[in-house]
Amino acid sequence: MKKKDLILRAATLLFAEKGFKNTSISDLAKATGTAEGTIFYHFKNKEHLFISILKNAKDDILREFDQYLGQMAFGSGLEMLQETVSFYINVVESMENRFLLLHRHDAHELARANKTCRDHLEALFNSLVDIFERPIVQGQKDGSIRKISSRKAALIIFAMVDGLARLNTFHLYDAGTLYGELGEACCRIVQNQNDME
Repeated sequence: MKKKDLILRAATLLFAEKGFKNTSISDLAKATGTAEGTIFYHFKNKEHLFISILKNAKDDILREFDQYLGQMAFGSGLEMLQETVSFYINVVESMENRFLLLHRHDAHELARANKTCRDHLEALFNSLVDIFERPIVQGQKDGSIRKISSRKAALIIFAMVDGLARLNTFHLYDAGTLYGELGEACCRIVQNQNDME
């Protein structure tokens, strides 16, 4: 593994566990077995390292969803939405450190102080909302989802799903026990009224 990738992996873990503020470059040097100068050779500062992690997280998450959605055949947008909800919870579990990092308060504090970080964090969260908007738009085309603002509905659904995922990430609740109910609740929010009768 290249040094840069090793640093990124270790930094993701440390930032997720200890937070951005509480992780020092010396912590990172110790975790990677490299000199601090090596870290600064690859990343100009800690903020640049964090932004690189955000870029990688976004790319990895989107790649997972593109692969999944590309290999599936859905009967309707509503069915696609239900599967997307379930798959999102699975992705959060499989990429636990990345989502723990995204769910930490200090990541959002850094975004308030650093415009570049804010832009990348916003782009990542917008991409996550896009994932939930896709099936809504598809469902509006096939008639399984009613005519509503697809973006607002996607944002509401994302907030519900990610809220449950946060409970899981912080080991407060096993989100897996609510997969079915969560998917059904999300579908009821957008389902075509004619199909509900």
